[in-house]
Amino acid sequence: MSLDGSIAAPDAAPGRGLGRGGEVLHNWVHGGDWGSFSPTGVDREVGQALFADAGACLVGRRTFDVSEAWGGNPPGGLPCFVVTHEPPAEWVKAGSPFTFVTEGPENALARERAVAGDKQVYIGGGADIANQLLRTGLIDEIRIHLVPVLLGEGTRLFERLASEPISLEAAGVIESPFATHLRFRVLRESN
Repeated sequence: MSLDGSIAAPDAAPGRGLGRGGEVLHNWVHGGDWGSFSPTGVDREVGQALFADAGACLVGRRTFDVSEAWGGNPPGGLPCFVVTHEPPAEWVKAGSPFTFVTEGPENALARERAVAGDKQVYIGGGADIANQLLRTGLIDEIRIHLVPVLLGEGTRLFERLASEPISLEAAGVIESPFATHLRFRVLRESN
């Protein structure tokens, strides 16, 4: 995420999944050399831990589309649940690494948890999906990879939250030249 809150630059589209100039948001994943997928140092450790702890991932349809379905290889090689109103016919087939869920993000999360078993579930794409699940109290932890850039415009991660504050507790911070990796636990109100 950029310092001004964007997870994609303007004009995100297939072939330009992070928008115009948005590649900088993933420099930490590439070790500063775009396209290498060779993170270094603590960035490598953060990325490895992220996927080692996860048993499945959940994304929105727009993320799926602009990433061009990651060439058929979902993030981290995990089973991937895609929230959509209309599944793409070319991926609805036996052996597809994607499961399309038309019943909303809460249902997709329940299905993802069943597949993940004892592992964590990873919500890896889509501000709208993340915001919906955060508003309904279904997210336990937020991980932000804060990149030292101001994009000015783009897709904001926390654009449409509820009007009530959501309390967080700092759970960790790791710094690298390309990103500051932040972890927060979502605090629940006790009744």
